[in-house]
Amino acid sequence: MDELTGRKKPWAPEAEQAVIGSCLIDPHCISEILAVLHSEDFYLDQNREIFDTIYQMFTYAMTIDPVTVLNQMKVRGVYREESSQRYVRELMEVTPTSANVMKYVQIVRDQALLRSLITACDEVIDAAAGSGSSAGDVLDLAEKKIYALRQGRVIGGLVPASQVVQTVYAHLSELAQSGKSVPGLSTGLRDLDRRLMGLNNSDFILVASRPGMGKTSLALNMAMAAARDSKKTVAVFSLEMSREQLVQRLLSAEGRISLGHLITGNLSVEEWRRAAQAANSISTTDIRINDNPTLSVAEMNAQCRRLDNLGLVVIDYLQLMQSSGSGHNWSNESRTQAVSDISRMIKIMAKELNVPVICLSQLSRSNETREDKRPRLSDLRESGSIEQDADIVIGIYREGYYKEECENPNLAEAIVLKNRHGETGKDYLIWQGEYTSFVNAEISRDEG
Repeated sequence: MDELTGRKKPWAPEAEQAVIGSCLIDPHCISEILAVLHSEDFYLDQNREIFDTIYQMFTYAMTIDPVTVLNQMKVRGVYREESSQRYVRELMEVTPTSANVMKYVQIVRDQALLRSLITACDEVIDAAAGSGSSAGDVLDLAEKKIYALRQGRVIGGLVPASQVVQTVYAHLSELAQSGKSVPGLSTGLRDLDRRLMGLNNSDFILVASRPGMGKTSLALNMAMAAARDSKKTVAVFSLEMSREQLVQRLLSAEGRISLGHLITGNLSVEEWRRAAQAANSISTTDIRINDNPTLSVAEMNAQCRRLDNLGLVVIDYLQLMQSSGSGHNWSNESRTQAVSDISRMIKIMAKELNVPVICLSQLSRSNETREDKRPRLSDLRESGSIEQDADIVIGIYREGYYKEECENPNLAEAIVLKNRHGETGKDYLIWQGEYTSFVNAEISRDEG
């Protein structure tokens, strides 16, 4: 019962008891239960404490029965003299069989979701009634809260590490069973995958270069590889090119067809055949493109929340983005501050959506004045807090762009300037300008 409103909180006491009773009767069902149920889904504190104890014992492969659970509750300091023993005995009596345990689990989950929905709605009502929030801010808050509930997450609040362990443990089990070489989405580029461990959830990945180096092409390579391999939705926001131009590049890379031929329509019979195959390959993926050049981060975030199977977001490119919708007015502020605000919102978006976000960025001209023109973190244009917000920063360098007479004008370097998950360094790629595509180079990493 909510004492302030007099409103009864939804919960199912019999279902909560039956779930825990099933764990005590038949420990073999615990792994199945833990895949979908968490201790915070229980309304009654006593049920939550017993479930947490069972989870901890299961994690350490301990024997689980009424006696051992009661003993472990004493170790954890949640044992109540006599009442705990009496309650556990009651749980055993009210649960005749564990055969229907997943039905009980679903009831507990549904009731927990309804409670979370009530809490979220109350917070939105409080925000709407407050004088300091605009209608747009309240709508954005409402969308965030509902999206988080749909994803099985809760926004804000302190969460015990013991609960987070459940999520991490489940993820480890998934990785072990999948047999994947990297935990994240594949970039389609072998050496880069190994260095980055793939494209991982909640990561803000910045791809930066001077104009003409191929950052859009690299991002599209990654988008196509991720969409094809993961079967997930990839959202591409293009603030510079039209959707038709982007698809032309995808066709060129996928079909190994000269981009110039695609633009003019002057294709050979063989190129028409490859174009049809490439079009079919692209059509089997779920890549969504928005080429509205006036989108703000908040608007992108709102559109992405409506995608059920989102796996990756690509933004081309940061300096063209609008800061409108952020709740701030930068008309009297420097552009550096505006870009810093945008980069911070992109990181927040990656975390809220729990998917990797690739954002392209221009480099300043400072590298042009150096003998070594390879990009550095300090070259980030209007950098502000960009390099702090980004989890990974990849710079692109092609010596052939500056020196036509170099030994290998198509050799490119993907220089990982920052990597929260591992080492920095460079990986070699081959630039296929005719197809606006990058492919793996048969050169060892950090050599050459």
